[in-house]
Amino acid sequence: MNTTQLSKYNNDWFDEGAGFIKRTLWFYTNALFFINPLNPISSIKVFLLRLFGAKIGKAVVIKPGVNIKYPWKLSIGNYTWIGEKVWIDSLDQVKIGSNCCISQGALLLNGNHNYQKESFDLIVNPILLEDGVWIGAQSIVTGGVTCKSHSVLAVQSTASSDLEAYSIYRGNPAVKIKKRKL
Repeated sequence: MNTTQLSKYNNDWFDEGAGFIKRTLWFYTNALFFINPLNPISSIKVFLLRLFGAKIGKAVVIKPGVNIKYPWKLSIGNYTWIGEKVWIDSLDQVKIGSNCCISQGALLLNGNHNYQKESFDLIVNPILLEDGVWIGAQSIVTGGVTCKSHSVLAVQSTASSDLEAYSIYRGNPAVKIKKRKL
């Protein structure tokens, strides 16, 4: 890509939700306490997320190596587990319900780019994971997706459209394979 093409890229409309100082402080906090695998203490992470504006319920577990873009755009319900090396790219709102499991290496990606425009404009949409959702290891949930109550996205699958309640999905793109019985 040449510099002429780069200069056409314009997303002035995008709101990061916080000023430069807060974003910079979060960048270093995220690097030291979240991405860094040497901090296994979940309660410190929960405290820091709340300090930066995230809404976090009780008994939330956040494992080492988690990367969170903007905590002020994140809410997590009670008794939810965020596995090692999960990336929450919260360019828009990410709402995770109670009793959810986001397994190791999963990606919650709010952002994408419009490949049909020469300027490759940024596209952001919220993600909603309702109560009881399980996102399998190394799976991807894209912006605009709602994973309804107690749905499951199997290992290494991609959800680019909504998941029905009490259903199990697998593949890329994810397709419903059966009902979830609890």
